[in-house]
Amino acid sequence: MNEVATSETFRKYIFFWIGQLFSLLGSSIVQFVIIWWITNETESPIYVSIAAFLSFLPMVIISPLAGVYVDRWNRKLIIAISDSFQALTTFFIIILFITNITNVWIVIILNSLRGLCQAFHFPTVNAIIPIMVPKKYLSRINGINYFFTGIVQIFGPIISAFLFAIWPIQLILWSDIITFFIAITALLLIKIPSILEKNKIQASFKEDFRIGIEVLKNVPGLIILLVLVSAVNFLSAPFNTLMPLFVKVEHFGTAADLAIVMALIQVGMISGAFIASIKKNWRNKVKVIMLGIIIAVLGRIIATLSPQGFIFLIGIGGLIRSAMIPIINTNYLTIIQTNVKPETQGRVLSIVMAIATAVTPIAMIISGPLAEIMGIIPLFLFFAFLEFLSVVVTWLFTNIKHVSYEKTV
Repeated sequence: MNEVATSETFRKYIFFWIGQLFSLLGSSIVQFVIIWWITNETESPIYVSIAAFLSFLPMVIISPLAGVYVDRWNRKLIIAISDSFQALTTFFIIILFITNITNVWIVIILNSLRGLCQAFHFPTVNAIIPIMVPKKYLSRINGINYFFTGIVQIFGPIISAFLFAIWPIQLILWSDIITFFIAITALLLIKIPSILEKNKIQASFKEDFRIGIEVLKNVPGLIILLVLVSAVNFLSAPFNTLMPLFVKVEHFGTAADLAIVMALIQVGMISGAFIASIKKNWRNKVKVIMLGIIIAVLGRIIATLSPQGFIFLIGIGGLIRSAMIPIINTNYLTIIQTNVKPETQGRVLSIVMAIATAVTPIAMIISGPLAEIMGIIPLFLFFAFLEFLSVVVTWLFTNIKHVSYEKTV
């Protein structure tokens, strides 16, 4: 039988969570450093897009499968193994730089293995929250977790840029090893309640998928919104993927300049999440989603058309765009939560997440060749125009504007 979350398990979770924040900081520093090194070495949108594609791909392919096994295996062991393998991968990259065997392809492949570790780590860490945190604290701890994760991701690039100015890359990479030992120590000192006895294989994946699709079809407008959100994810990906190259090549920027841009983008995410969390009810959620996408497009255009060297303005454009993301996602998820029966929400959300995120690596891998052909700025503007057009077409040529989602199941 599962153990019930208590004040004692909550204290242990906080101890574990602090260790994970250190681990996240190390990962953030290393990811920034590696991508900037690839950008510096190649100045090629193809290489940068391939690096982003391969690091993100495991999250799309492996995460759904990993989620199944997270519920069947020892979660503490999964976290320990995935964190250890990631640290070992970073150590191999350090050896490459120490021995001057700095082949770009080898670094890209090893970095993609770090993404594989995250594909197991992320769902496992999130799955232990409900079994260690009492129900009355769940909402608050999720909010606090989101906030501090955002803070870490703001300071990660800033610390990386500072270290880049004074240390060689092989020394900076040790930050991942050091933070790993902090996190693994916290993990080993706590007990994570087991749920293995309650896990039973129920419906097959194929059956769950079929049921989820039927539910999506039966709720007016959900399929349309899913297509729109997936299109937005696809059309936004080149902006995220090629940002390091955009700063480096188009604005002759440094690692510090990229850190400023990324920090401002993360500030936007936190600001949007804060607005979404304090707003009790959004009237006409479809209009909010549409308007949010349009504002996000304007933010991308501001960043893209910033005069050369106006790094702060690029960051402000990115901030405007990223602030809309939590608001759009919150309203979309609320529509699902209030119009889909609780017993089928898991299946519907799984399908939505799988489809909406599957388009991202496709956009990542094509953004490099397209940027070589079109140029980075024309590519950013063209995709921004297509994103705006997708909103106009959805609003004018579907029945989504006539659908009301103010009911509850």
